[in-house]
Formats: sequence, C-alpha cells, structure tokens
Amino acid sequence: MAGNLQVNAQNSTQDSTYKKWFVGSTLYLLGNLDKTNNPEYIQLNVGYRITPKDVISFRFKRSIYAWPIGIPFGPSFDKPGLNYPGHARILAPTLGYQRFWWKGAYTSVQALNAFEKYMDENNKKIGNGYTLYLDFYLGYQFKFFKNRFFFEPAIGISSWPVRTNVPASFKAVEQRWNNYFIQPGFDFGFNF
Repeated sequence: MAGNLQVNAQNSTQDSTYKKWFVGSTLYLLGNLDKTNNPEYIQLNVGYRITPKDVISFRFKRSIYAWPIGIPFGPSFDKPGLNYPGHARILAPTLGYQRFWWKGAYTSVQALNAFEKYMDENNKKIGNGYTLYLDFYLGYQFKFFKNRFFFEPAIGISSWPVRTNVPASFKAVEQRWNNYFIQPGFDFGFNF
C-alpha cells in the first residue's frame, strides 16, 4: 500500500505557480527615449524551463549603435571624435542557458550572433559583418503575483571573440578600447 503513494514534496512541477514557458524583454528599451543617440533597441526573450533549475532561451535583438562597444560609460562615452564615422545596425538571434543555484540566484551564458550592417555618415552602406558576442551573467530572479511575472537584475560581462568584416574606419576607432564590456542586466518577463 505504501508503495503506491506519490511523494511530491520536492517536485516543483506539482506547484500551481510553476510555469514552463516565459516571454519577456529588458529595461534597456528605455534607452529608446534618448533623442540624441536613440539605439532603436528591440529585444524579445522566449524561454523554456527544462527543469525548475535549468532554462534554455532564445532572444532576438535589434539595435543601432554609433560608438565602440568596448567604450565604458563615463566621460569618454559619446565624446566627440570617439564615435564611429557612421553607425552599425545589428540583427541578433541569441541562444542562452540559465542555471538557478539557490532560490532565485542564477548564472547564465548567452551566445549572441550579430549580423551587422555598417553605414557611413551619409547613411550609405559600407559593408556587412558578423560578431559573436558571449555574455555571462550573475543575477537574481524576483517573482511577483504568484510567479506570473519576474524581474532579473544581474551583472555581466560581454566579450566578442569573433568579429569579421569591420570597415577600416570603424576599426580605427575601436582599437583603443577593450573587446569586453561589464554591464548590468535588467530582464523582465511573464511566465505561462
């Protein structure tokens, strides 16, 4: 008789608040309010929880940037003469893996495949390129409204080990900066 009893005390999938899928984005969308350097940023996240601790995700990002990616925020950022002679437009499908270690604490890795179009100061195309960005994050997930919504503040480091077909005029500006960048993360989402 005891062998037929189900023991589900530690099985989160039995919890009515456990959701397998999520969609979301990032608070970086607020950067689109900047009229001077509007990045025209779009990000859509879709994820699936393989287990309560393991998540795979797909992100799609699109943006425009006119400054070297490795340039730090501060007095050098957007300083005359340090920006690109034009801008780059990226379309970036991203694959990611996230591991929850303790309560809401997690680490994640994202492989962002950026297909770039380089434009000069006259908005004429000067080339196409590709960059592989690897993003590593350490963060914490806060859950709200019976795990319907979440917010994930994080600190991360982004590096780009593969970067091809960058125009010479853009390379000249990039050479003085690192090929990594420390950045915060501000993802949010809806579980279903």
